[in-house]
Amino acid sequence: MGKVIRGQIFVVDDNIDTDQIIPAEYLTLVPSKPEEYEKLGSYALSGLPDRYGQFIPPREMKTYYPIIIGGENFGCGSSREHAPIALGASGVKAVVAQSYARIFFRNCSATGELYPWECTERLCDLFKTGQEATIDFERNQLHNHTLGQTYQLQSLGEVGPVIDAGGIFAYARQTGMIACQ
Repeated sequence: MGKVIRGQIFVVDDNIDTDQIIPAEYLTLVPSKPEEYEKLGSYALSGLPDRYGQFIPPREMKTYYPIIIGGENFGCGSSREHAPIALGASGVKAVVAQSYARIFFRNCSATGELYPWECTERLCDLFKTGQEATIDFERNQLHNHTLGQTYQLQSLGEVGPVIDAGGIFAYARQTGMIACQ
């Protein structure tokens, strides 16, 4: 059986920016320090408007939602690498959106934190937070178990192996592009 991600989904809409993903006040946390990495994750999506509900439960460090469904231009705003790192540290494995800000998409692969899947349908209008879903990597599909529907995703292409490796530097070492030390 191929690689899959299964769990509850958290749904947002268009133009979710990096300040909503990780507010600037938390950028002093250093992700390379394990305790600060975990703390960074506990603030993921804390900049969202209240209408989305809580992404991280009170007094918890992780989310119940390994999959985020978004609309257009997910990750817009500043170029901070902290945004995909915070989501990854919170327990998110993948974001499925109609489109991404280019720098956010690049930071997902550079850090190896998240799989940035693109969809052709506006899933953020069809899905609801808390529904159960599975992403099937082999078939490039998202199955919403609650709705009993399957949706085609665009291939991750060359980004997949980079994220699988743990980021661009790990991938470069793994493939011999740079020497291991």
